[in-house]
Amino acid sequence: MNKAELIEQIAKDAGLTKVQANEVLNSFTNAVVASLKKGENVTLVGFGTFSVSQRSARNGRNPQTGEVIKIKARKLPKFKAGKDFATKIAAAKTPKK
Repeated sequence: MNKAELIEQIAKDAGLTKVQANEVLNSFTNAVVASLKKGENVTLVGFGTFSVSQRSARNGRNPQTGEVIKIKARKLPKFKAGKDFATKIAAAKTPKK
């Protein structure tokens, strides 16, 4: 599912226009990003938790030259699925091709 398909599904389920559903989705993603930038977690009970993890600086290696390079420390977004969400996905049947 891509963003356009998700917007269409939200519009259908909530009885909104696609423009309104797009605004809702953009508002949600902007709110999550803003909270994570502040260092806050976003927890949706039953769905999961968005958080930020810190990756420390380290040395890497250029695969073409073998030269040692320094990789800067950085923050990465992380998502941990909630128990209900994980259980529903694990119980889902795999579609046949």
